[in-house]
Amino acid sequence: MRGSPSSYRVSSNAKSEFQKVQNPLVKEEANEGSKLPSNPEEVEDLRGTTATNPLIAFTFDELKTITGNFRQDYVLGGGGFGSVYKGFVTQDLKEGFHPLQVAVKVHDADNSFQGHREWLAEVIFLGQLSHPNLVKLIGYCCEDEHRVLIYEFMARGSVESNLFSRVLPPLPWSIRMKIAFGAAKGLAFLHEAEKPVIFRDFKTSNILLDQDYNAKLSDFGLAKDGPVGDKSHVSTRIMGTYGYAAPEYLMTGHLTAMSDVYSFGVVLLEFLTGRKSLDKSRPVRQQTLTDWAAPLLTQKKKFLSIVDPRLGGDYPEKAVQKMAMLAYHCLDRNPKARPLMRDIVESLEPLQEAVEASDGEGQYGGGGLLCSASSVFREALGVSSLSTTSCCFRFHCSSDVEGQPSSTKAAHNFLASRSEMTCAGCK
Repeated sequence: MRGSPSSYRVSSNAKSEFQKVQNPLVKEEANEGSKLPSNPEEVEDLRGTTATNPLIAFTFDELKTITGNFRQDYVLGGGGFGSVYKGFVTQDLKEGFHPLQVAVKVHDADNSFQGHREWLAEVIFLGQLSHPNLVKLIGYCCEDEHRVLIYEFMARGSVESNLFSRVLPPLPWSIRMKIAFGAAKGLAFLHEAEKPVIFRDFKTSNILLDQDYNAKLSDFGLAKDGPVGDKSHVSTRIMGTYGYAAPEYLMTGHLTAMSDVYSFGVVLLEFLTGRKSLDKSRPVRQQTLTDWAAPLLTQKKKFLSIVDPRLGGDYPEKAVQKMAMLAYHCLDRNPKARPLMRDIVESLEPLQEAVEASDGEGQYGGGGLLCSASSVFREALGVSSLSTTSCCFRFHCSSDVEGQPSSTKAAHNFLASRSEMTCAGCK
């Protein structure tokens, strides 16, 4: 797990009534004196019979070993909660444990009651839920004042750090499509679970990417159990991130699965435009992405003018238009008019299949990005042969990239910029 939280996270103490559902974490949120677990035994007691995923209880000394005593050059990201470090668990440390690279999320020792609640929410939810598009929680530390989470390591960090990077080349349309499809499947799984879960803080910084750009939802600190029975919503304190939070939720504190759908629509807009949901550096009328872009989504000529210029026009126009219309419906001011996440998955699936078909068999296979050298990139790069190792793709170019079309250069630059995809002719 990598990435850093947005700086626009918000919280409100709006009056609320709290649904009592079966998740053992759910208590009166306003009761700051509620007892929270202070050791692994109490954590496991709280998880109880709801715990379907085994979690490992680490000691703080073990975490020091894993992270090289929390070395500064091991820091992957940070925010108001604390810091995230990379680490490595060896067989010597945990008997029967296969060597594994991990991400270690350390909550500040002096963090608030809310910070402790968010830590516990992740333990509870990720201790129950398992899906290819959810980040895997390996274990935790609950010792004295220390509250730490240990996740699988996500090699490429957050979507936010990739999509808005000023250093890396822009993510190609095919990768954006793949990420959107994976994230949609993750949200749909939560909403369709036996006990539905509302993510509540869906945004690009909470979507992490593995080596092959598979998307996984992370940071379940604000997740809530969905409404049960004849209840239409969950009433709760307003918490989330400006620019992503649904307007009706900000107005009333009423939380539904449609709140996540709205946030998903915002992320689709970010993929389409290459702009952040909230950007104070832009002109006033363009600072909030939904205010600026949403009105243009149904106007073909105007919409194409706001598609991310860094793509250089290298995208399938019809697919982009379909994604734009999907974003438009997700952002409907009337939450009841928004599509369900399962319907969104069905809408995105043919678009993703078209990308895979056009890029050639194997580009997004389990063996790794471009594991079979897609025809599109072979043609774009002038690749005559491809040799691979476990961590390095080395292309042998049959022609000079200079003088090639812009899409060729874009593909070449994107691949050459990634340390594990090296063009042998560029060395």
